[in-house]
Amino acid sequence: MPSPDFAIPSIWQLPDEFRRRLGTTVGRQRLMVHEEQLLLVAHDVPEASERRRRGLLFWRDADKQWHASNGDPGEVALSILVEKYSKRLEQFDAAEVAALKSTEYLPLLEGLTPLGRSARNLYELLAEARRAVPDCRELIDARDAAYEMSRNAELLYQDAKNAMDIAIIRQAEEQAKSSEQMSVASHRLNLMAAIFFPLATLGGIFGTTLTDGWSWSQTAAPFILFLIVGLISGAILVGFVGKKA
Repeated sequence: MPSPDFAIPSIWQLPDEFRRRLGTTVGRQRLMVHEEQLLLVAHDVPEASERRRRGLLFWRDADKQWHASNGDPGEVALSILVEKYSKRLEQFDAAEVAALKSTEYLPLLEGLTPLGRSARNLYELLAEARRAVPDCRELIDARDAAYEMSRNAELLYQDAKNAMDIAIIRQAEEQAKSSEQMSVASHRLNLMAAIFFPLATLGGIFGTTLTDGWSWSQTAAPFILFLIVGLISGAILVGFVGKKA
């Protein structure tokens, strides 16, 4: 028996040929023709997180009357399904306009991928049904609407994909600028450290008092010499650190 999300209404008098060809899961969107009767197996509008498609049946009986398994009026049931797809695309379109960052485009693409695939397959199903039953006006209207809807889904996916690529490039540029600024700041700190590194080293070895008990340390000359040697060494070290490869 078909699964609960793919149930055949109990009041339907489907030919046994159709019932035998229906499995326990919805499978792909397809059509069946038997003795001037037509059965369409379509997918309801998919959600991004769905792993299993929800099936819908549209049956055109021997009297050329349409029936829909979801309870919609048979004559317009296919057009209603196409309209549901179109409304979901409008929601994604509004979200795409409001998106700015690449992380905001990812949910759009995740939702548009199954939606676009189902929309394209629905159009192909209706086009095939139109060829199988060329005198059915309901199929003509639904097919034309499905073509526009499928095309809009494809264009919206491409727009979202391109916009996400641009957002990624912009973020990469901003990160590159930030990294460059950090590199410049780090380089400047290294230069400052290089200037005072010899002074700190000499101060650590001799002490800044330069041994008060020594006879040659009674004047300012040793301290001045200390500064001169340290600064010259620092300048040499700065030149070495700042030298380009």
